[in-house]
Amino acid sequence: MKVIAAYLLAVLGGNNSPSAADIKEILGCVGAEADDDRIELFLSEVKGKDIAEVIAAGREKLASVPGGGGGAVAVAAAPGGGAAAAPAATEAKKEEKVEEKEESDDDMGFSLFD
Repeated sequence: MKVIAAYLLAVLGGNNSPSAADIKEILGCVGAEADDDRIELFLSEVKGKDIAEVIAAGREKLASVPGGGGGAVAVAAAPGGGAAAAPAATEAKKEEKVEEKEESDDDMGFSLFD
């Protein structure tokens, strides 16, 4: 990632075709080291390509990657009408969140933006 970041910094700086030396110089400014093989591999992959097109193609690929962070919550149904208990449990969670927000707004009379 640091090789890609250094490459993009060079392009943003006006160098449309950064060399391995340019990338090493940028990384050296922040004390980072990079493997020559990785730099050369990356440069061979982007050689002759417009960086805007490469980024657009990457966005299309990332669009198919699921970005949600949650797993499904399994609720065990109790015998004899446990299905009705599940909505009540979610309502209780919502009420708890509202109460927590009210408490956190108190801040003992001090606020960062007052």
